[in-house]
Parts: sequence; structure tokens; C-alpha cells
Amino acid sequence: MRNLFILIALVFINSIFAQQKVEEDFEGNGTISSWFGDDCGMDNAFLNPFKTDINTSDTVLKYTDNGGQYANVRFDVPINFNLATNSTFSVKIYVPSSGITGNQTNQVSLKLQDGTIGSPWATQSEIIKPLDLDQWQTVTFDFSSDNFINLDPNSENPTSRTDFNRILIQINGENNNSFVTAYIDDFSYDGTLNLGTNPVFNHLVWSDEFDGTGAIDSDKWFHQTQLPNGGSWYNGEIQHYTNRVENSSVNDGILSITAQKETFTDQGYTKNYTSARLNSKFAFKYGKIEIKAKLPTGVGTWPAIWMLGKNIIETGGFWTDTYGTEYWPACGEIDIMEHWGRNQNYVQSAMHTPSSFGGTVNHGGRSIATVSSEFHIYSLEWSSEKMVFKVDDVEHYTYNPSVKNENTWPFDKEQYLLLNIAIEPGIASSFTKSTMEIDYVRVYQEAVASVKNVDDLPKVKFYPNPVQNNLNIQLISDIEEFKVEIYNVSGQRILSFNQHSNHKTINLSHLSKGIYFLKYETETGIKTQKIVKN
Repeated sequence: MRNLFILIALVFINSIFAQQKVEEDFEGNGTISSWFGDDCGMDNAFLNPFKTDINTSDTVLKYTDNGGQYANVRFDVPINFNLATNSTFSVKIYVPSSGITGNQTNQVSLKLQDGTIGSPWATQSEIIKPLDLDQWQTVTFDFSSDNFINLDPNSENPTSRTDFNRILIQINGENNNSFVTAYIDDFSYDGTLNLGTNPVFNHLVWSDEFDGTGAIDSDKWFHQTQLPNGGSWYNGEIQHYTNRVENSSVNDGILSITAQKETFTDQGYTKNYTSARLNSKFAFKYGKIEIKAKLPTGVGTWPAIWMLGKNIIETGGFWTDTYGTEYWPACGEIDIMEHWGRNQNYVQSAMHTPSSFGGTVNHGGRSIATVSSEFHIYSLEWSSEKMVFKVDDVEHYTYNPSVKNENTWPFDKEQYLLLNIAIEPGIASSFTKSTMEIDYVRVYQEAVASVKNVDDLPKVKFYPNPVQNNLNIQLISDIEEFKVEIYNVSGQRILSFNQHSNHKTINLSHLSKGIYFLKYETETGIKTQKIVKN
């Protein structure tokens, strides 16, 4: 091979440019996927009980305030509203008189909030409109002409602000315990959201499907067991983390992380509970993370799926010795999913940064009745602009600070994944054992392509793919020699050779299951192909 090869690579951005409407008819034609009920019942696929000329829809949203003091329904949008150009919202509402108790004024409020701050109501702007009972009516809220109420009197006129990304609808006011049943339909905004150019994370770069039996895959995961200075884990947690199969193992395609009550002595300390804390040996910047999991139960259990900066300085962590330069929270922490056994059906996502950490104000979550009885997909989409958290593809929190600096956004560096169950000091005395089950962990990023026209390269065939043991490399075009390299998903080169013949077989049986990248070079250019090892 002559030294004429030039490796020119770029990130090929599969992106979309879109103007998104904000509308919902509750019949599958809307753009709003994050409806959520605060302190009230909500069914957004309820059969319309009052079909009339103004609204003959088959399904509507049913809103049931059973005495909740601050009951409302709400949703978030991915990009903040620009009320300077479009400022009108409309919705159809039906309130039957038979569903009301108390002496509250019959009214509907539409509130605009910033859902990225810890107390989103603190800077809200609200319009209140009267309602007629026992009939469908279209109610319009125009923040450029209607009377509005700023909760903070120092807030600017809403049409001058660009921090609103949450809509709340509240029937008959708040701070009361009266009952209200209402039906909502055909919500719309008179403008669109400029989503701009967003990355599409559709290229699988790292995963664990948890095949096999017994211990976890040590090529992908590290057991973090060393106690912090002082002999106790953070937040007053009272467990030992171990590397035993009793606390973490794989079987039938499932990773089990088990917390259990037992006397266990390690590093000179005796504790009454054990669990596992896993660090991924893969770190990355930006992408989509999906984890399919079923959560443990028990008051005092604290399972988490989360991330820390690869640059963290932390006793006993996998990355610290080589890359540690920052202490927590300067390294940044991303909590994809946290769950507390004392609040069984609630899951939360949160961000910890120098500007807000510990009891951070940057969080959001939702109630799911089956978190411990069924598998759910917990996901994060992480770009240079924002963090979007979802469960089963339903968004519940977005972190997108308007000012991004080292205090609010230490997330322009690589992070790694952690899976664990902690035990709180208030663990129930009846607790004996519970498990977090994980079906898979997958990380997607934007696709990578070569700037060279690969159609001009000599034809090479690689088979079978997926490969079990032996990979065949068949040269179809005439060429004297070409170079082959195989990389793992961390970018580490694990195999390299020059091929002189038309056919070669290489044995990959020593490689772990997963995704690999095979690159071949000729004098004409370079091509990369994904190889799946089973």
C-alpha cells in the first residue's frame, strides 16, 4: 500500500427542519404527546358523552377534579413559544352542572409557564375566561389583547417573553377542594413552533442485550464497590455495593440488580444491606439512550438509571484514575430515571449542575401505575441544545436553560451510564429483597459517513453479518492489496491486517457480543461497515 490514503471523515447529520403545529383533537391527529394531570384524573381517550353540532368528535379528554387543591391538566412543547408573532390559544370545553360541587365561579384558566424551572408557576402568566354550563363552547385566549395576570408583578408582558414552554388548563380555579368534571377537545395554537435543525439519533453505537447466563459482561460494565471516604455512600445510604452474582447477574436476556437484606462486611465496615452499582465502560457525548426496565418495590429502595461526567473525581469509579479532573457537581449529573419506594408509582428525571444540585429544582416526572409490574422504556435525547426525557415515548421533562455555561450546562463533554439500587436509612423493617430488571440498554447517535464517494471504491463483500465466529472477506473487484481494521464502539482498534488475496476468513469468536465497525482502505478511499457479533 502506498502512503496515499487520506482519512477524511465527517458526521453525516440526518436532520429535519420543521414547523410544528400545536394542536390536539384526541383522535390521533394531534402533535401533543405529553398531556399530564396534576392532582386530578385525566383520560385523553374518553368517549364524547355530549355530541352536538359544535363538537361531534368521538373522543375527548376527560378532566376529573376530585377535590385536588391545585388540579389542572398540562403539556410541554419542545421549543418555547414566540408570543410576539402568534399569541392565541383556543380550546373546546363542556362542563356538566351535575359534575360540580361547591360555590366556585364557573371559569377556565389557561396558564403559560416555564417547565424547565423548579417552580414553574412562579413566573406564570394566566388568562381567565367565564364558562357556561351544560354546553360545548370554544374559548379563546389571546395574550396580546385579553386581560392577563402575571403571578410575579415584575414579569414582563407575555408577548415580550420567550421562556414559555408549558400550557396548563384549570377549571373553576385553584386553592379549593370542590369537585369538577369537564370535557376538553380541539386544542390549538394559532402559530407554529420553529423546531429548526434537530439531530436524528438513529445509529446504534453501543448496547447490551444481556444475553448469556451468570455474571455481567465485564467488557461493558464495571462494578463500583469501593466505599467513599468515611465508609458510607452518599445521601446517608446504608448498603454495600458488591460484585457478586447475588446482587447483579444476567439470565434469559435480563439483567437483574438485586438489593437484599443481609449482614455483609467489606473494607472494614459491616452493613445490613447489599446491592450493585454498575458503571458502563462506554462514554459518549450526545445521543439517544433507551433502557427498558421494571423497577423494584419496597419503602426505602432507591433505584436509578443515570449518568455522570467521564471527568468526575470519585473514589472507586471506573473513569476517575484516567480522566478525573472535576468533582461533583461540576462534572454534571443526568438522572434519566429515579424511583423511590416510598412514592411507589412516581418516576422522576433530574439534572444536577453547579447552579442547582442536591435537592435540585431542575426535575420533572410522572405517575405510572405499573412501574414495578411491567417493563417501560426510559429514554433521554441529549443534544447540544437540550435534554428531553420520556417514558414509553411520552415526554415528561425537558431541560433547556436559556443561558448555557459551566454552571448550567457541563454537558458538552462525555458521560457514562450508571445502574444501581441504593438503600435509604428509612428502609422498611419488613424489606428482604427486591430486583430491578433491565431488558436492554441502547445508545444511538447520528450516523457517520465518509466524504469519499464510496461507490467508486473496489467492491468488497463481508459475510455472514451478523457473524457468530468466522467472518469472510471476499474481494469482488481487482486490486492488489487493501487494509482492514476493526474497531469497537469505544473507538479502540482491536484488529488490523493487510489483505492480498481475493478471499480471507478471520476468526472473531474471541470478541464479545455487540456492535463493531470494519473499515477498509484502498488507494481510492475508505469505507466503514457495521458488523454485528452474536
